[in-house]
Amino acid sequence: MERWKWLYPGMRVKRWLFLMIVGTFLIGLGITILFNTQLLTAAEGKMLWFVSTYIQFADWAAGFLIIILGIFTVGLGMRLTIRSLVGALSPADVSNLAEVVYRKRSLQKGPHIVVIGGGTGLSTLLRGLKDYSSNITAIVTVADDGGSSGRIREQLGILPPGDVRNTLVALADTEPLMEKLFQYRFSWGEGLSGHSFGNLFIAAMTDITGDFEIAIREFSKVLAVRGRVIPSTLDAVTLKAKYTDGTEMSGESKIPQEGKRIKRITLEPVDAEALPEALEILETADLVVLGPGSLYTSLIPNLLVRPISEALATTKAPRIYVCNVMTQPGETDGMNASDHISAILQHTGGAMIMDYVLVNSARISGEQARKYQEQNAHAVRYDLDGLRKLGVTPIARPLLGRFNLVRHDSHVLAREIMKQAFKAQGISGRGKSITLRFKGDK
Repeated sequence: MERWKWLYPGMRVKRWLFLMIVGTFLIGLGITILFNTQLLTAAEGKMLWFVSTYIQFADWAAGFLIIILGIFTVGLGMRLTIRSLVGALSPADVSNLAEVVYRKRSLQKGPHIVVIGGGTGLSTLLRGLKDYSSNITAIVTVADDGGSSGRIREQLGILPPGDVRNTLVALADTEPLMEKLFQYRFSWGEGLSGHSFGNLFIAAMTDITGDFEIAIREFSKVLAVRGRVIPSTLDAVTLKAKYTDGTEMSGESKIPQEGKRIKRITLEPVDAEALPEALEILETADLVVLGPGSLYTSLIPNLLVRPISEALATTKAPRIYVCNVMTQPGETDGMNASDHISAILQHTGGAMIMDYVLVNSARISGEQARKYQEQNAHAVRYDLDGLRKLGVTPIARPLLGRFNLVRHDSHVLAREIMKQAFKAQGISGRGKSITLRFKGDK
Protein backbone atom coordinates (compact mmCIF):
# COMPACT_ATOMS: atom_id res chain seq x y z
CA MET A 1 0.00 0.00 0.00
CA GLU A 2 2.95 2.32 0.51
CA ARG A 3 3.43 2.88 -3.24
CA TRP A 4 -0.17 4.02 -3.68
CA LYS A 5 0.40 6.97 -1.35
CA TRP A 6 1.90 8.78 -4.32
CA LEU A 7 -1.68 9.03 -5.65
CA TYR A 8 -3.13 10.55 -2.46
CA PRO A 9 -4.64 14.06 -2.74
CA GLY A 10 -2.22 16.91 -2.04
CA MET A 11 0.96 15.04 -3.01
CA ARG A 12 1.43 17.37 -6.03
CA VAL A 13 2.94 14.54 -8.06
CA LYS A 14 -0.04 13.03 -9.99
CA ARG A 15 -0.33 15.95 -12.43
CA TRP A 16 3.31 15.67 -13.46
CA LEU A 17 3.12 11.88 -13.74
CA PHE A 18 0.13 12.36 -16.04
CA LEU A 19 2.16 14.85 -18.08
CA MET A 20 4.89 12.22 -18.55
CA ILE A 21 2.28 9.67 -19.65
CA VAL A 22 0.96 12.14 -22.23
CA GLY A 23 4.49 12.76 -23.45
CA THR A 24 5.14 9.03 -23.78
CA PHE A 25 1.95 8.66 -25.78
CA LEU A 26 3.02 11.51 -28.09
CA ILE A 27 6.37 9.86 -28.69
CA GLY A 28 4.59 6.64 -29.63
CA LEU A 29 2.22 8.53 -31.93
CA GLY A 30 5.09 10.30 -33.63
CA ILE A 31 6.88 7.03 -34.28
CA THR A 32 3.65 5.56 -35.67
CA ILE A 33 3.28 8.46 -38.11
CA LEU A 34 6.95 8.56 -39.03
CA PHE A 35 7.35 4.85 -39.74
CA ASN A 36 3.68 3.93 -40.34
CA THR A 37 4.00 1.35 -37.57
CA GLN A 38 1.56 1.00 -34.67
CA LEU A 39 3.64 1.15 -31.47
CA LEU A 40 1.41 1.56 -28.44
CA THR A 41 -2.37 1.24 -28.77
CA ALA A 42 -5.22 1.10 -31.25
CA ALA A 43 -6.01 4.71 -30.33
CA GLU A 44 -2.98 5.67 -32.37
CA GLY A 45 -4.86 4.66 -35.51
CA LYS A 46 -7.55 7.24 -34.82
CA MET A 47 -4.93 9.83 -33.95
CA LEU A 48 -3.09 9.01 -37.17
CA TRP A 49 -6.29 9.63 -39.12
CA PHE A 50 -6.78 12.94 -37.32
CA VAL A 51 -3.25 14.10 -38.04
CA SER A 52 -3.36 13.11 -41.69
CA THR A 53 -6.74 14.80 -42.16
CA TYR A 54 -6.31 18.08 -40.29
CA ILE A 55 -2.54 18.74 -40.09
CA GLN A 56 -1.10 19.85 -43.39
CA PHE A 57 2.39 18.41 -43.03
CA ALA A 58 4.16 15.56 -44.68
CA ASP A 59 3.96 12.40 -42.60
CA TRP A 60 7.66 12.43 -41.78
CA ALA A 61 7.52 16.09 -40.68
CA ALA A 62 4.41 15.59 -38.56
CA GLY A 63 5.87 12.48 -36.94
CA PHE A 64 9.13 14.22 -36.22
CA LEU A 65 7.44 17.26 -34.65
CA ILE A 66 5.16 15.09 -32.49
CA ILE A 67 8.17 13.06 -31.24
CA ILE A 68 9.94 16.31 -30.29
CA LEU A 69 6.80 17.51 -28.51
CA GLY A 70 6.55 14.19 -26.66
CA ILE A 71 10.18 14.29 -25.54
CA PHE A 72 9.71 17.87 -24.33
CA THR A 73 6.56 16.90 -22.43
CA VAL A 74 8.21 13.91 -20.75
CA GLY A 75 11.24 16.03 -19.82
CA LEU A 76 9.03 18.78 -18.42
CA GLY A 77 7.04 16.28 -16.39
CA MET A 78 10.20 14.72 -14.95
CA ARG A 79 11.65 18.12 -14.08
CA LEU A 80 8.49 19.31 -12.34
CA THR A 81 8.17 15.99 -10.47
CA ILE A 82 11.71 16.32 -9.13
CA ARG A 83 11.18 19.97 -8.18
CA SER A 84 7.98 19.05 -6.36
CA LEU A 85 9.73 16.31 -4.37
CA VAL A 86 12.75 18.46 -3.56
CA GLY A 87 10.49 21.34 -2.60
CA ALA A 88 8.75 19.11 -0.07
CA LEU A 89 12.04 17.88 1.42
CA SER A 90 14.23 20.99 1.17
CA PRO A 91 12.41 24.10 -0.08
CA ALA A 92 15.53 26.28 -0.02
CA ASP A 93 17.27 24.09 -2.63
CA VAL A 94 14.60 24.24 -5.34
CA SER A 95 15.87 27.37 -7.09
CA ASN A 96 19.41 26.03 -7.54
CA LEU A 97 18.69 22.31 -7.77
CA ALA A 98 21.33 21.53 -10.40
CA GLU A 99 24.02 23.30 -8.39
CA VAL A 100 23.01 21.53 -5.18
CA VAL A 101 23.08 18.08 -6.81
CA TYR A 102 26.39 18.78 -8.59
CA ARG A 103 28.03 20.07 -5.42
CA LYS A 104 26.89 17.17 -3.28
CA ARG A 105 27.87 14.55 -5.84
CA SER A 106 31.31 16.07 -6.44
CA LEU A 107 31.99 16.56 -2.73
CA GLN A 108 31.12 12.92 -2.08
CA LYS A 109 34.04 12.00 -4.36
CA GLY A 110 36.42 14.30 -2.48
CA PRO A 111 39.47 13.12 -0.51
CA HIS A 112 39.20 11.69 2.98
CA ILE A 113 40.53 14.47 5.20
CA VAL A 114 41.21 14.22 8.92
CA VAL A 115 41.54 17.47 10.87
CA ILE A 116 42.76 17.48 14.49
CA GLY A 117 42.44 20.34 16.95
CA GLY A 118 39.80 22.47 18.60
CA GLY A 119 38.68 26.03 19.21
CA THR A 120 38.02 28.79 16.67
CA GLY A 121 41.12 27.97 14.62
CA LEU A 122 39.76 24.54 13.70
CA SER A 123 36.36 26.01 12.82
CA THR A 124 38.00 28.54 10.51
CA LEU A 125 39.85 25.80 8.65
CA LEU A 126 36.80 23.55 8.29
CA ARG A 127 34.70 26.32 6.74
CA GLY A 128 37.14 26.34 3.84
CA LEU A 129 37.85 22.61 3.54
CA LYS A 130 34.18 21.66 3.24
CA ASP A 131 34.20 23.28 -0.22
CA TYR A 132 36.52 20.50 -1.42
CA SER A 133 35.12 17.38 0.20
CA SER A 134 32.31 16.05 2.33
CA ASN A 135 34.55 13.22 3.51
CA ILE A 136 35.94 15.23 6.42
CA THR A 137 36.46 13.91 9.92
CA ALA A 138 37.28 16.35 12.70
CA ILE A 139 38.89 14.90 15.83
CA VAL A 140 38.40 17.41 18.63
CA THR A 141 39.54 17.78 22.21
CA VAL A 142 37.15 17.26 25.13
CA ALA A 143 39.35 18.71 27.86
CA ASP A 144 37.46 22.02 28.12
CA ASP A 145 36.32 22.94 31.62
CA GLY A 146 35.43 26.61 31.33
CA GLY A 147 32.32 28.62 30.48
CA SER A 148 29.14 26.88 29.39
CA SER A 149 30.97 23.63 28.56
CA GLY A 150 32.57 23.52 32.00
CA ARG A 151 29.26 24.08 33.77
CA ILE A 152 27.57 21.33 31.75
CA ARG A 153 30.49 19.01 32.44
CA GLU A 154 30.37 19.70 36.19
CA GLN A 155 26.61 19.74 36.68
CA LEU A 156 25.49 17.04 34.24
CA GLY A 157 28.53 14.79 34.22
CA ILE A 158 28.88 14.65 30.42
CA LEU A 159 31.78 15.55 28.17
CA PRO A 160 32.15 19.27 27.40
CA PRO A 161 30.29 20.01 24.14
CA GLY A 162 31.77 23.42 23.24
CA ASP A 163 34.49 22.44 20.75
CA VAL A 164 32.24 19.76 19.28
CA ARG A 165 29.47 22.32 18.75
CA ASN A 166 31.76 24.86 17.07
CA THR A 167 33.13 22.19 14.76
CA LEU A 168 29.70 20.88 13.80
CA VAL A 169 28.45 24.38 13.01
CA ALA A 170 31.56 25.04 10.87
CA LEU A 171 30.88 21.88 8.84
CA ALA A 172 27.14 22.47 8.61
CA ASP A 173 25.30 23.06 5.34
CA THR A 174 22.45 25.04 6.86
CA GLU A 175 20.79 28.41 6.62
CA PRO A 176 22.47 31.29 8.52
CA LEU A 177 19.55 31.42 10.95
CA MET A 178 20.26 27.84 12.07
CA GLU A 179 23.89 28.69 12.67
CA LYS A 180 22.91 31.73 14.72
CA LEU A 181 20.50 29.58 16.71
CA PHE A 182 23.02 26.93 17.72
CA GLN A 183 25.70 29.53 18.45
CA TYR A 184 23.28 31.69 20.44
CA ARG A 185 24.44 32.38 23.98
CA PHE A 186 21.91 33.34 26.66
CA SER A 187 22.63 36.64 28.37
CA TRP A 188 19.68 36.42 30.75
CA GLY A 189 17.77 33.94 32.86
CA GLU A 190 18.76 32.31 36.12
CA GLY A 191 20.83 29.24 35.33
CA LEU A 192 20.72 29.99 31.59
CA SER A 193 22.95 33.04 31.41
CA GLY A 194 26.24 32.20 29.71
CA HIS A 195 25.02 28.93 28.23
CA SER A 196 25.11 28.28 24.50
CA PHE A 197 21.91 26.90 22.98
CA GLY A 198 23.97 24.40 20.98
CA ASN A 199 25.65 23.14 24.15
CA LEU A 200 22.28 22.64 25.82
CA PHE A 201 20.98 20.87 22.72
CA ILE A 202 23.88 18.39 22.75
CA ALA A 203 23.44 17.88 26.50
CA ALA A 204 19.73 17.13 26.04
CA MET A 205 20.46 14.80 23.12
CA THR A 206 23.06 12.98 25.23
CA ASP A 207 20.49 12.45 27.97
CA ILE A 208 17.89 11.21 25.48
CA THR A 209 20.21 8.82 23.64
CA GLY A 210 22.33 7.91 26.67
CA ASP A 211 25.53 8.31 24.65
CA PHE A 212 27.63 11.40 23.83
CA GLU A 213 28.85 9.95 20.53
CA ILE A 214 25.31 9.13 19.37
CA ALA A 215 24.22 12.64 20.40
CA ILE A 216 26.88 14.11 18.10
CA ARG A 217 25.61 12.00 15.20
CA GLU A 218 22.03 13.16 15.74
CA PHE A 219 23.15 16.78 16.02
CA SER A 220 24.99 16.30 12.71
CA LYS A 221 21.73 15.26 11.03
CA VAL A 222 19.96 18.37 12.28
CA LEU A 223 22.66 20.64 10.83
CA ALA A 224 23.22 18.62 7.62
CA VAL A 225 26.92 18.38 8.43
CA ARG A 226 29.37 17.68 5.59
CA GLY A 227 31.51 15.06 7.25
CA ARG A 228 31.58 14.01 10.87
CA VAL A 229 32.95 15.09 14.22
CA ILE A 230 34.30 12.70 16.83
CA PRO A 231 35.96 13.37 20.20
CA SER A 232 39.57 12.23 20.61
CA THR A 233 38.44 10.24 23.65
CA LEU A 234 35.23 9.49 25.53
CA ASP A 235 37.06 9.46 28.86
CA ALA A 236 36.53 12.37 31.26
CA VAL A 237 39.99 13.91 30.96
CA THR A 238 41.59 16.83 32.79
CA LEU A 239 44.40 18.93 31.39
CA LYS A 240 47.30 19.75 33.70
CA ALA A 241 50.19 22.17 33.08
CA LYS A 242 53.62 22.43 34.60
CA TYR A 243 55.32 25.80 34.24
CA THR A 244 59.02 26.59 33.92
CA ASP A 245 59.01 28.00 37.46
CA GLY A 246 57.98 24.60 38.83
CA THR A 247 54.36 25.46 39.65
CA GLU A 248 51.41 23.49 38.30
CA MET A 249 47.80 24.16 37.33
CA SER A 250 44.87 21.85 36.53
CA GLY A 251 42.01 22.73 34.22
CA GLU A 252 42.14 23.80 30.58
CA SER A 253 40.55 27.20 31.22
CA LYS A 254 43.02 28.04 34.01
CA ILE A 255 46.25 27.06 32.23
CA PRO A 256 46.99 30.31 30.34
CA GLN A 257 48.64 32.43 33.04
CA GLU A 258 50.12 35.88 32.46
CA GLY A 259 53.84 35.90 33.20
CA LYS A 260 54.03 32.09 33.21
CA ARG A 261 55.66 29.91 30.58
CA ILE A 262 54.36 26.40 30.03
CA LYS A 263 56.95 23.66 30.24
CA ARG A 264 54.73 20.64 29.71
CA ILE A 265 51.09 19.59 29.44
CA THR A 266 49.78 16.27 30.72
CA LEU A 267 46.43 14.52 30.51
CA GLU A 268 44.72 12.77 33.39
CA PRO A 269 44.17 9.90 33.14
CA VAL A 270 47.36 9.35 31.15
CA ASP A 271 45.99 6.17 29.57
CA ALA A 272 42.88 7.76 28.03
CA GLU A 273 41.54 5.55 25.25
CA ALA A 274 41.00 6.81 21.72
CA LEU A 275 37.84 6.02 19.78
CA PRO A 276 38.45 3.08 17.43
CA GLU A 277 36.84 5.09 14.61
CA ALA A 278 39.47 7.80 15.00
CA LEU A 279 42.31 5.30 14.62
CA GLU A 280 40.70 3.63 11.60
CA ILE A 281 40.18 6.96 9.88
CA LEU A 282 43.77 8.04 10.47
CA GLU A 283 45.01 4.78 8.99
CA THR A 284 43.04 5.21 5.76
CA ALA A 285 43.13 9.02 5.44
CA ASP A 286 44.18 10.80 2.25
CA LEU A 287 45.23 13.93 4.12
CA VAL A 288 45.77 14.90 7.78
CA VAL A 289 45.76 18.51 8.99
CA LEU A 290 46.85 19.59 12.48
CA GLY A 291 45.65 22.94 13.83
CA PRO A 292 45.41 25.85 13.73
CA GLY A 293 44.31 26.71 17.25
CA SER A 294 45.58 27.12 20.78
CA LEU A 295 48.77 25.05 20.91
CA TYR A 296 48.63 23.75 24.48
CA THR A 297 44.89 23.73 25.11
CA SER A 298 43.36 22.77 21.73
CA LEU A 299 45.88 20.81 19.65
CA ILE A 300 48.27 19.04 22.04
CA PRO A 301 45.49 17.56 24.26
CA ASN A 302 44.44 15.40 21.29
CA LEU A 303 48.03 14.20 20.83
CA LEU A 304 48.28 13.24 24.49
CA VAL A 305 45.80 10.47 23.76
CA ARG A 306 48.65 8.12 22.91
CA PRO A 307 46.90 5.92 20.33
CA ILE A 308 46.12 9.10 18.34
CA SER A 309 49.76 10.27 18.18
CA GLU A 310 50.89 6.72 17.37
CA ALA A 311 48.41 6.51 14.49
CA LEU A 312 49.61 9.90 13.24
CA ALA A 313 53.19 8.67 13.22
CA THR A 314 52.36 5.66 11.04
CA THR A 315 49.73 7.00 8.61
CA LYS A 316 50.78 7.17 4.97
CA ALA A 317 48.78 10.33 4.31
CA PRO A 318 50.48 13.73 3.92
CA ARG A 319 50.46 15.49 7.31
CA ILE A 320 50.28 19.28 7.36
CA TYR A 321 50.57 21.42 10.47
CA VAL A 322 49.02 24.89 10.20
CA CYS A 323 50.92 27.24 12.48
CA ASN A 324 49.06 30.02 14.29
CA VAL A 325 49.51 33.55 12.95
CA MET A 326 49.63 35.21 16.38
CA THR A 327 51.08 34.26 19.74
CA GLN A 328 48.59 33.60 22.53
CA PRO A 329 49.11 35.47 25.82
CA GLY A 330 49.89 33.14 28.70
CA GLU A 331 50.34 30.19 26.35
CA THR A 332 52.80 30.80 23.50
CA ASP A 333 54.40 34.14 24.46
CA GLY A 334 57.55 34.80 22.41
CA MET A 335 57.36 31.50 20.54
CA ASN A 336 58.23 31.35 16.85
CA ALA A 337 57.11 28.68 14.36
CA SER A 338 59.92 26.25 15.17
CA ASP A 339 59.13 26.60 18.89
CA HIS A 340 55.59 25.45 18.13
CA ILE A 341 56.93 22.39 16.32
CA SER A 342 59.38 21.61 19.13
CA ALA A 343 56.58 21.76 21.70
CA ILE A 344 54.47 19.33 19.69
CA LEU A 345 57.35 16.87 19.22
CA GLN A 346 58.14 17.09 22.94
CA HIS A 347 54.63 15.93 23.78
CA THR A 348 54.65 13.08 21.25
CA GLY A 349 57.90 11.62 22.57
CA GLY A 350 59.82 12.86 19.54
CA ALA A 351 57.70 10.87 17.08
CA MET A 352 57.40 12.76 13.80
CA ILE A 353 53.72 13.36 13.14
CA MET A 354 53.97 16.02 10.42
CA ASP A 355 55.59 16.39 7.03
CA TYR A 356 54.86 20.05 6.28
CA VAL A 357 54.29 23.22 8.26
CA LEU A 358 52.21 25.97 6.69
CA VAL A 359 53.08 29.45 7.97
CA ASN A 360 51.70 32.86 7.15
CA SER A 361 54.00 35.19 5.22
CA ALA A 362 51.64 38.17 5.00
CA ARG A 363 52.44 41.14 7.21
CA ILE A 364 49.89 42.53 9.60
CA SER A 365 49.12 46.24 9.54
CA GLY A 366 50.65 48.69 11.98
CA GLU A 367 47.23 49.32 13.48
CA GLN A 368 46.68 45.60 14.03
CA ALA A 369 50.16 45.20 15.52
CA ARG A 370 49.50 47.99 18.05
CA LYS A 371 46.10 46.57 18.94
CA TYR A 372 47.51 43.10 19.62
CA GLN A 373 50.56 44.47 21.42
CA GLU A 374 48.23 45.93 24.02
CA GLN A 375 47.17 42.32 24.72
CA ASN A 376 50.80 41.13 24.69
CA ALA A 377 50.28 39.20 21.45
CA HIS A 378 52.60 39.32 18.44
CA ALA A 379 52.83 37.84 14.97
CA VAL A 380 54.45 34.38 14.99
CA ARG A 381 57.84 34.61 13.27
CA TYR A 382 58.80 31.76 10.99
CA ASP A 383 62.43 30.67 10.69
CA LEU A 384 62.71 28.44 7.63
CA ASP A 385 66.13 26.99 8.47
CA GLY A 386 65.05 26.14 12.01
CA LEU A 387 61.94 24.39 10.71
CA ARG A 388 63.96 22.33 8.23
CA LYS A 389 66.35 21.24 11.00
CA LEU A 390 63.35 19.81 12.86
CA GLY A 391 62.61 17.54 9.88
CA VAL A 392 59.60 19.34 8.40
CA THR A 393 59.17 21.12 5.08
CA PRO A 394 58.16 24.77 5.61
CA ILE A 395 55.65 26.42 3.28
CA ALA A 396 55.27 30.19 3.64
CA ARG A 397 52.18 31.73 2.03
CA PRO A 398 50.02 34.83 2.60
CA LEU A 399 47.06 33.37 4.45
CA LEU A 400 45.39 36.31 6.20
CA GLY A 401 41.85 37.44 5.62
CA ARG A 402 40.72 41.04 5.38
CA PHE A 403 39.38 41.30 8.90
CA ASN A 404 39.90 43.73 11.76
CA LEU A 405 41.26 40.81 13.75
CA VAL A 406 44.28 38.88 12.50
CA ARG A 407 42.81 35.61 11.32
CA HIS A 408 43.40 33.02 8.63
CA ASP A 409 41.17 33.39 5.59
CA SER A 410 39.36 30.04 5.65
CA HIS A 411 39.11 29.71 1.86
CA VAL A 412 42.68 30.81 1.14
CA LEU A 413 43.97 28.48 3.84
CA ALA A 414 41.96 25.48 2.57
CA ARG A 415 43.00 26.16 -1.03
CA GLU A 416 46.69 26.19 -0.09
CA ILE A 417 46.38 23.02 1.97
CA MET A 418 44.73 21.15 -0.88
CA LYS A 419 47.36 22.32 -3.38
CA GLN A 420 50.21 21.24 -1.13
CA ALA A 421 48.55 17.90 -0.54
CA PHE A 422 48.28 17.34 -4.29
CA LYS A 423 51.95 18.17 -4.73
CA ALA A 424 52.89 15.79 -1.95
CA GLN A 425 50.89 12.74 -2.98
CA GLY A 426 48.18 13.64 -5.45
CA ILE A 427 45.75 12.56 -2.74
CA SER A 428 45.58 9.15 -4.33
CA GLY A 429 45.25 7.41 -0.94
CA ARG A 430 43.67 4.04 -1.49
CA GLY A 431 44.38 3.82 -5.21
CA LYS A 432 41.69 6.24 -6.33
CA SER A 433 42.28 9.17 -8.63
CA ILE A 434 40.69 12.40 -7.45
CA THR A 435 40.54 15.64 -9.41
CA LEU A 436 39.45 18.83 -7.66
CA ARG A 437 38.79 22.25 -9.07
CA PHE A 438 40.28 24.73 -6.64
CA LYS A 439 37.92 27.47 -5.57
CA GLY A 440 38.83 30.62 -7.47
CA ASP A 441 40.41 28.81 -10.45
CA LYS A 442 38.99 29.51 -13.86
